[in-house]
Amino acid sequence: MSVESFVHRSPASKVVCAAGAIASLAAELAELGVRRPLLVAGVRTAASPVYAAVKQALAGMPLAEFTSVPAHSSVAAVTQIRDLARAGQCDGFVAVGGGSAADSAKAAALWLAEGGELEQWANRFTPPATLVAPELRQPKLPVAAVPCTASAAEVTPSVGVRTDDGRKLLFSDPKLACRLIVIDPQANVTVPAALMLSTGMNGLAHCVEGLYSKLRTPVTTALSLHGIRLFMQALPAVAREPQSVAARAELLSAAHLSGLVLLNARTCFHHAVCHALGAVTGVAHGEANSVVLPHAIRFNAPAAVAELALAAEAMQLPSRDGAALADAVAALQQAIGAPARLRDIGVPQSALARVAAKTMGERGLYFNPRQIAGADEVQALLEQAW
Repeated sequence: MSVESFVHRSPASKVVCAAGAIASLAAELAELGVRRPLLVAGVRTAASPVYAAVKQALAGMPLAEFTSVPAHSSVAAVTQIRDLARAGQCDGFVAVGGGSAADSAKAAALWLAEGGELEQWANRFTPPATLVAPELRQPKLPVAAVPCTASAAEVTPSVGVRTDDGRKLLFSDPKLACRLIVIDPQANVTVPAALMLSTGMNGLAHCVEGLYSKLRTPVTTALSLHGIRLFMQALPAVAREPQSVAARAELLSAAHLSGLVLLNARTCFHHAVCHALGAVTGVAHGEANSVVLPHAIRFNAPAAVAELALAAEAMQLPSRDGAALADAVAALQQAIGAPARLRDIGVPQSALARVAAKTMGERGLYFNPRQIAGADEVQALLEQAW
């Protein structure tokens, strides 16, 4: 029996999960030492009841706001957030919404701390297997989050920012994981169920990829398997009863576990494709994840037989192979009304070659169990998904 070597990180983070938890936000920020927060959100979130509840909870605190985060974030948005934080002498961030808001706040915290140009701190992957990750040594301003999706970006040490020329800059630093996460399932019932379901497919993908990532640990495997079980219960429950606080709580809990997986295991080929889809076409990350997941499972099945058997067991499937798992994910898509084809989420077939080419520069390929030979392989998967 060989010894399995691994390194596992557990960044300092406090999670508060309760119906009505947003009301405790000011006290929790004070405990963290944040007195002048900068609120970060997208336009739709800023008009939502969740954001209104956050503003009410922080009434009386000196705060700044940036409420025009675009999908997938952008260098321009992060620049404005950085400058606003400097001008307002802000000592922390509160990201309200999904991955775009959380990533924007984390990117601003990174840039304020490290200086220089933002892109110089991005990870760089060169096929077939060279990854350069700049060391980020400086302490970061704390980021708190009130998640409104099941993407779990607030939990992870990673950041994705879209460039004007259609690339996705990826950064990673354990100090960027949110120091405070306030999960309020009661407030979450005002978030459209369709958004929670599509982003929940993203969380499920985190757990599946965490099982076979080259950076997996025994801890991430345990988190992945329990996360899969919770997603398989919570996603249909939210689809059936979108106003159920209990169902929302279970889905948000599953999402949090999926983020804990990524603290160490990172994402692989599946997310590499989804990042490229978002960068090139602007398609929503949750919807891209939903469509691509069964195809990525089939692609990786020959190289992750034992790991995908664990996932199939967690889903209580009679057959424990990758094909059965991919079929089960496709059945879940149909059961909850999540998107299953790229054409249905607005991806033009003419963009697939460019997406495939962009995927070859994504760092997720470095952690994947199966080496990708070239863009032709990626395009073939995209054509199947289209």
